[in-house]
Amino acid sequence: MTESQLVQLRKGVLEYCILAQIADAPKYGLELAKQLSQYGNLLANEGNLYPILSRLRKLGWVTTMWVEAPAGPPRRYYGITADGRAALRTFRETWVAFSADATAALAATQDRVPSAT
Repeated sequence: MTESQLVQLRKGVLEYCILAQIADAPKYGLELAKQLSQYGNLLANEGNLYPILSRLRKLGWVTTMWVEAPAGPPRRYYGITADGRAALRTFRETWVAFSADATAALAATQDRVPSAT
């Protein structure tokens, strides 16, 4: 898969994956980036995370707070709002059916796709 194809896949789901990661407890940016990086292709690099967090904050789905760090400068923590929880809940409900439909559509044509030889 090309990088541009991965970018297209990420566009629709990454913001909800971010909301899911902060649903239980607020996290600071680097912590969030490390968690998302564990899931392979979700986050291309840490620099992609902050514009999305900014957009989520403007939507009212995320709040931020500064917390003193044990060492070094204060850290900006991101937490989910009630509106963010509602958006995440709706996405999760939609995602189950959508991903099942996409998987079925891809599987249905798998035998008919000519192999590249």
